[in-house]
Amino acid sequence: MPDAAPLSAPTPHAGPASVPDATGLVRDDALSEYDFGPYHPMSPVRLSLTFELARCAGLLDRPGVEFLEAPVATDEQLGAVHEAAYIAAVKQASLPQDLGAADELIHFGIGGDDVPAFPGMHTASARIAGGSVAAVDAIRSGRVRRAVNIAGGLHHARPGSASGFCVYNDAAVAIQHALAQGEERVLYVDVDVHHGDGVELALWDEPRAVTLSIHETGERLFPGSGFIQDTGGAGAQGSAINVPLPPRTTADGWVRAIRATVPALVRAIRPTLLVTQHGADTHRVDPLGDFSVSLEAQREVMIMLRELADEVCDGRWLALGGGGYAVIDVVPRSWAQLIAVATGDPLEPDAALPASYLEAEGRARSAHGLSPDPGIRTFGDGRALWARDWATGYDPADELDRAVQAARRAAFPEWGLDPYLD
Repeated sequence: MPDAAPLSAPTPHAGPASVPDATGLVRDDALSEYDFGPYHPMSPVRLSLTFELARCAGLLDRPGVEFLEAPVATDEQLGAVHEAAYIAAVKQASLPQDLGAADELIHFGIGGDDVPAFPGMHTASARIAGGSVAAVDAIRSGRVRRAVNIAGGLHHARPGSASGFCVYNDAAVAIQHALAQGEERVLYVDVDVHHGDGVELALWDEPRAVTLSIHETGERLFPGSGFIQDTGGAGAQGSAINVPLPPRTTADGWVRAIRATVPALVRAIRPTLLVTQHGADTHRVDPLGDFSVSLEAQREVMIMLRELADEVCDGRWLALGGGGYAVIDVVPRSWAQLIAVATGDPLEPDAALPASYLEAEGRARSAHGLSPDPGIRTFGDGRALWARDWATGYDPADELDRAVQAARRAAFPEWGLDPYLD
């Protein structure tokens, strides 16, 4: 890293006694207004079902849970990441369109099947960003120790265009807001199956923020980026870290790769705030990815990240949603688990789903034309996790191990770590 971001640890924050052990949940029915229409993969039912499952499981009644509002982000807040012309275009897309305006919006990535315009697009998108900003403010003020915004994690939005179902990049907006308010160093960890390209781009030249993305290789999957040689701008070398993994990575391999990279880097970077993105599209049945990850593996990584936040930055952790297109069968169970990990004890994978939730799920399945009985009755997939730690040895004949070791060689020396040690 350059002189602007020395390896020395930032000033530690006050100890746990000064901050209540509370968790903020960004919860607002208006977040479901981010809706591209009935045939789009990113259905808002994933949000409503997640909160319904969390409610039925008693997670919303846990001690220390506080609900956070999701105000509409201001143009000034959005402008820390997005170009003024793009914000104006999103506002235009929120209005009834004529053919000429629609042609102009395509220049900004708005239109077609990916990010179709819809009434109220600006307000709905800015509200998600506002929710993540509000979560940062709640953490920084000491009102809560950690926070969750499952509607957030829209990591593909770029400064001047929409991309990958994402209009405003709430993660980047929240991180820039935290830095503007005096946060010393922010680490963003993205475990979505797709590379967190928009966040990386927005923070490319920002030495006070580090982006770490573990994803399916861009050689095979959208957005076609996130390679190990992408390490940050000239003034922030080492601040972008990428761990591209091969297609068909298993649950065990995924956890092995994360254990081999993330804990050591978090401890070396020593952020004062940890921001994580938990796209559920790593799951084996997700239609838009090519990993074979289980809910048990996702749970393991959530627990790991909470423990690292507790160890390194006094628990100051903002967890975001992200991708996830098995919107009924997978996403609610994954993100309810994220809420559980953030608010206290994780849910046991073999625990039965509440009967009241299954009734709500059944209604959602019927509304979406799906089979009324998928046979899913537990919080997990019933797949035991057998992931090996990196200390068990590196296998040069294994494609996953080669990818992980290449990422370690590219990133570890910048942070004073030896890529050949455990």
